[in-house]
Formats: sequence, C-alpha cells, structure tokens
Amino acid sequence: MTNIQTVLFDLDGTLLDTAPDLAFAVNTVLIEQKHKPLPFIQIRPWVSHGGNTLIKKAFQLNDTDPAIKLLRKRFLEIYVEHLADKTRLFDGMAEVLETLENRGIQWGIVTNKPAWLTDPLLQELGLTNRSVCNVSGDTLPQCKPDPAPLLYACQLAKCLPEQCVYVGDASRDIEAGRRAEMRTIVALYGYIESSDSPTEWGATGMIEKPLDLLTWIESEK
Repeated sequence: MTNIQTVLFDLDGTLLDTAPDLAFAVNTVLIEQKHKPLPFIQIRPWVSHGGNTLIKKAFQLNDTDPAIKLLRKRFLEIYVEHLADKTRLFDGMAEVLETLENRGIQWGIVTNKPAWLTDPLLQELGLTNRSVCNVSGDTLPQCKPDPAPLLYACQLAKCLPEQCVYVGDASRDIEAGRRAEMRTIVALYGYIESSDSPTEWGATGMIEKPLDLLTWIESEK
C-alpha cells in the first residue's frame, strides 16, 4: 500500500474548473461599467489568484485604486448567484476521487476561497460529505502560502504531514505544502499563467491531467 493516507486539493484550478462562472461574473461587471467583456482565455489564468486580482487585471487597476473595493463587491454579488452554473470537477477528477475512496485514501480541500463561497459550492456539487476536511481561506487567521491551513487539514484528517500530498496550481500552493513538510504536486492543467515557471516551484511532482495523480501515487509505494 502507498504511504500516502490523504490527498489534499486546492479548489479553483485543481479540483474544480470554476473559471467559467468566475469569468461570467467578471464580464458582467465589465459590461455594467461600460467596458467590453474579455475573452475567456484571457481571464482563465487569473482565476487562481482570487477576486482582487480578477478585478485589478480586468479593469487594469493598480493595487491602491479605491475603485477595487466596490467593483469586487459587485463581482462577488454576481458570482455567488452563479456559483455552480458551469463549475464542474475537472475531466477525470470524478474517477480520481472515486478511486481514492475505494483504496481507503482520504481526500480533502484546502483553499484560499472564503467559506461563504466554498461551502455552498461544495454542497451544490455533492462533495461536502465526501471530503475529510474543507479548509477555507478564512477558517484560520492565516492562509496560503502560510502552511497553517495545511497543517490544520492534517489534524482534521488525523494524519501526519509526511502522509499527505498537496495538489495545487499556484506557486503559493507548493510553497505552503513544502513549508508544511508534505509532498506537493503541480496541477499543470490548472490556471497557470504563461509567465509562471512551475518547474521552479520545487514541487515533488507534476501532472498534466487529474488521472495522472493515480499513477503518481502508485509510484510512491
């Protein structure tokens, strides 16, 4: 048997393909503000970085622009009404989760997305009671890249960090996992920008598609 007891996933861009609904919310705000909507392919790589980044990049604002707060508020109002319109598990992820469960390997979620968005989304997709833990961005005072949320997930899963692997699509995911002293996997199918260099993040491994995770776990026996 593999010595991995728990697989922890980032949410947006790793477990779930949330970009279509987030892009819809961004473009709706742009249209309301008399801007042209942006192509989905342009918005997709921004999604892993959260609402502030989505608004800043969509409206080309600097970090201190006072407009960000109101635009983000409107963006979230729209998004919460369309949380699961098109959001789905990534192709192959349903089989991954089912296989892990059948093998007696726990899986859970550690995300920087706030619980008021995470919880209803997981409920809508029928995932809430299948995961061993759902740690959101506001569950603790710290969020990724701080390792605290991952270490808390280990406590909930009743396993040691060295018995876990964390799968994510952003450098902060890998940094958090490394600082928590667990193995880390880059989800290359996720929301990675062309300017990113995932080979330099120091992850234990990389996967091109969700099903590759099963092969990787097998190699860890």
